[in-house]
Amino acid sequence: MERDFERSVFYRSYMTCIFVGLIGTVLSMGYNLFFTQVLHFPLSSIINVATLIFAVNILFLVVGAIYYWFVRLKGKGEWVFAGLFLLLTCIGIWRLQYFHRSAIASVNTQFHYEASGIVLMLGLLTAVGVPLLFHSKKFTEYVL
Repeated sequence: MERDFERSVFYRSYMTCIFVGLIGTVLSMGYNLFFTQVLHFPLSSIINVATLIFAVNILFLVVGAIYYWFVRLKGKGEWVFAGLFLLLTCIGIWRLQYFHRSAIASVNTQFHYEASGIVLMLGLLTAVGVPLLFHSKKFTEYVL
């Protein structure tokens, strides 16, 4: 199917972030399923399927606006975006180590692993996945 119109930067940035957000939702739900079913993680009241679906997709809507703003900057805007989100990912993982959800040390460690894994996954998808797909001609042609 041929398209006669050029997609705007705003449309492409938002739709790319929504697509990456859907991928992030599926990956984080799979990671959560591994923790709750295979490792028998008892604290699944905060990080569960419902919160992952809503939080990740709302997060990537906000990321779409931020990415659009950085793309509009001339020069190295996308590099700054990637660096900023890699830095935020590192800070998020570092700060998660101070959360204590249980008095049991092993359960606390499992919580740190689960939350850090989700933050790392979403941070890498944001910093690397969004710019790569945004500039992919095949993604723009066949998906968007």
